[in-house]
Amino acid sequence: MATRRTRARETALQMLYQHDLNPGLPDELVREQVLERLEDEELSRFAWSLYRGVIDNRTTVDAAIEKVAANWSLRRMAPTDRNVLRLGAFELQKTETPPRVIIDEAIEMARKYGSAQSPPFVNGILDRLIPRGAAAKTPAVPTGADDPDAPADPPPADVSDEELFGEVKG
Repeated sequence: MATRRTRARETALQMLYQHDLNPGLPDELVREQVLERLEDEELSRFAWSLYRGVIDNRTTVDAAIEKVAANWSLRRMAPTDRNVLRLGAFELQKTETPPRVIIDEAIEMARKYGSAQSPPFVNGILDRLIPRGAAAKTPAVPTGADDPDAPADPPPADVSDEELFGEVKG
């Protein structure tokens, strides 16, 4: 059974995949789809913050992935794997979520949406992206240990709620 935050991450992944294939989609349409899928404002804010975070930091995120993805360019990767990696890399770089939680969630999404080779591929790349010292500071957490009732990770401090979520009325 998926936790609440797992559902939000999956929604962010679906929106990233959609954006990857249709880069001209308006943000308003993406926000509406997030709200429709999650039907919960807190989860929608979390999913939206992940989606916008990846989009806004895509150059940095992509460069980090390509640096550690030996013999792989992002354009050669399957769209699902590419976007799972982008989401995981963004969370590793910009959130306080423990790296093991991020990687476990990414592996599960790769397993659910990718090919048989996706989980070890995603694991190998994201493992190399764990910030130095972060692995030593955070305990390993088994898959699914993300507390379903825990508050969502806060967005980066320099981003307002309006920038993250806009004026979507529900």
